[in-house]
Amino acid sequence: MPAASETCANLGAVRSSLSVTDGVAVLVGVVIGIGIFGFPPLVAQQAATPAIYIGMWVAGGLIMLIGALCYAELGSAYPHAGGEYHYLQRAWGQRVGVLFAWARGTVIQTGSIAAVAFIYGEYAEQLLPLGAWGQAIHAALAVVALTALNILGTRESKRLQVIFTSLTVLLLGSVILAGLWNAEPAATAGREAVAGIAATGNPAGALGMGMVFVLLTYGGWNEAAYLSGELKDPARNMRRVLLFGTLVVSLVYVLANLAYLNIFGLENLRGVEAVGAELMRIVAGPMAAAALSLLVCVAALSTINASVLTGARVYYALGRDIPRLAMLGAWREAGSTPVRALLLQGLITLALVLFGALTEDGISTMVAYTAPVFWLFMLLTALSVIRLRRRDPDRPRPFRVPLYPILPLTFALTCAGLLWSSTVYAGPGALIGIVVLLAGLPLLLMRRIDS
Repeated sequence: MPAASETCANLGAVRSSLSVTDGVAVLVGVVIGIGIFGFPPLVAQQAATPAIYIGMWVAGGLIMLIGALCYAELGSAYPHAGGEYHYLQRAWGQRVGVLFAWARGTVIQTGSIAAVAFIYGEYAEQLLPLGAWGQAIHAALAVVALTALNILGTRESKRLQVIFTSLTVLLLGSVILAGLWNAEPAATAGREAVAGIAATGNPAGALGMGMVFVLLTYGGWNEAAYLSGELKDPARNMRRVLLFGTLVVSLVYVLANLAYLNIFGLENLRGVEAVGAELMRIVAGPMAAAALSLLVCVAALSTINASVLTGARVYYALGRDIPRLAMLGAWREAGSTPVRALLLQGLITLALVLFGALTEDGISTMVAYTAPVFWLFMLLTALSVIRLRRRDPDRPRPFRVPLYPILPLTFALTCAGLLWSSTVYAGPGALIGIVVLLAGLPLLLMRRIDS
């Protein structure tokens, strides 16, 4: 891994070759994923009415835009391959950066891989039932297989990733058309409808948890920060990329959820398994449902593979930064891959899959596990915009957040609210995630780290 100075130098030499259209395509491709096939029933459990349900998805798009604007300023002022790790170090010191790396490796990234693996398992179970533990078994097999492939040195090519992204968008388009074309809601054959916090008389908690699931589905917009180094005229075009990209994603997601409501209704949607496949089964029959399940599985495996590939680099970085963890910093030249880091990541993810399998809903448990820690560091990143403007006022900023400091503060307050909701209302999984985060504090004592 190159040193920070080398990384910055390399980034500085990158040609500005991306147009606005290219940037929008990248942003949309990163954000639109399989979450829209897995999380809508969990959002529905927190919504008291269809209007509130759709309102959550609209609000998610607005939050995505504000957050992306904040990340765009940080990315244009401090271009670095480390992303949030670099921003947090700049704003809050190396201790916070190292703790973020620990959290990403043990909670955020591994928990996200496990969540996607459970979504994969939900659809794979439609194709190959394995019994009561089928979803978890499929999830575990996916993690093991893709970790093994990465250990052997298998990498995704850009062309393959574009194909998978296009496949996911086409899948979603077919679901939207099928759902909106159907004139009347149909009865479902899913599990019994489940009422969430909304049914307990706690609307604030319901909205908070609903937005946690919504924003997890919108996840990936922070990748917009990494476009700044390659975008033509970023000071002018970054806001265009973010605006158009956000509008496209928000429109697609709102239409998809209108289709779900049209077919299932809010109450039935709360209990549907494999919502996309079930919709296609109702509209076009079992063969269409099976075909969609197969394609969603392929898209899910692509997401898991990309997450396994990038996530292991965090352990590798910790191994390079902290001498006592040097064993994790080993790199196998033959396959150009951090084998020990991949093995550790795979073991942690499998432990989380087992943990999720022992709960009522593995997907919800993984979201609860990751959400508080994720929103804690997202809050610190949002506040980094303000802190770095004060600490480093002379730094060139090709892109500046409009309506400063209103938008960064709005995003920070939103993150704080979601941190509170995901901690208080998400159950034991949230507490376990926080405990794992705190378990990383001894890392700060392994060597002298300057703030």
